[in-house]
Amino acid sequence: MRDVNIPINDIAPLVEIHDYSFYYFLSVMIFIAIVIATLVLAAMKQWKKHKHDTRHLMLEKLRSIDLSDPKRAAYTISEIGRFFEHDNERTQKAYRNLFERLEPYKYAPRVDPIDEETLGYYRLYLEIIDV
Repeated sequence: MRDVNIPINDIAPLVEIHDYSFYYFLSVMIFIAIVIATLVLAAMKQWKKHKHDTRHLMLEKLRSIDLSDPKRAAYTISEIGRFFEHDNERTQKAYRNLFERLEPYKYAPRVDPIDEETLGYYRLYLEIIDV
């Protein structure tokens, strides 16, 4: 029979292996978070710029409406004016007043030119809008 307790001298003791994979993973995640945050901020900046440009464009369209055709002008003012209606309570009330004043010009087959009182409401609405 052989002796089972033979001394083995070739095997080295366990050595601690430094594992840096968690730090690599963490640095990659931080880098990805920075890239995503940069992209989100850039997208928000573009969206805000686009929104600001859209408001300017809509205000210019609202100011440049041809009032010689009262029926078309009434529809156009109502359509474009709705864009600014929900800015604040004051613009909402002014739009509602203007909208009510423009109704007689929309639904009749032939309409008279827009009266001065309605034009005054239109000019007041243009002054109230903040861009």
